[in-house]
Amino acid sequence: MSSENTNERFEAGLRNRKEVLGAEHVERSLAGVTEFSRPVQEFVTEYCWGGVWDRPGLDRRTRSLLNLGMLTALNRMHELSVHVRGALTNGCTEEEIQETLLQTAVYVGVPAALESFRVAEKVLREVRGDA
Repeated sequence: MSSENTNERFEAGLRNRKEVLGAEHVERSLAGVTEFSRPVQEFVTEYCWGGVWDRPGLDRRTRSLLNLGMLTALNRMHELSVHVRGALTNGCTEEEIQETLLQTAVYVGVPAALESFRVAEKVLREVRGDA
């Protein structure tokens, strides 16, 4: 693969990442990059956001809902909160987020789902302005 393709994928990833998570969040994340953490941030931007999120097979709403389920299963609550905001940006409704998290209770476990509901509800209140 040429470095030109890699650069294009990184740029597409950066664009997707900013569109989904918000430019302010992404710029804040990248501003905190150290020489140690730079490789993982570049990897995530290029391959996750540029290689996978840029594919045509699933729309962003579907990808967002899948992420909520997977992050619940992995118990990654910080990332879950970021992706709840992203899901709203991608047009997911509160009901769809709620149903996705309810589905995780059956397949992942009630404790994980309960924690995800708490995190998601906090984010939703903040976004609505009733935090």
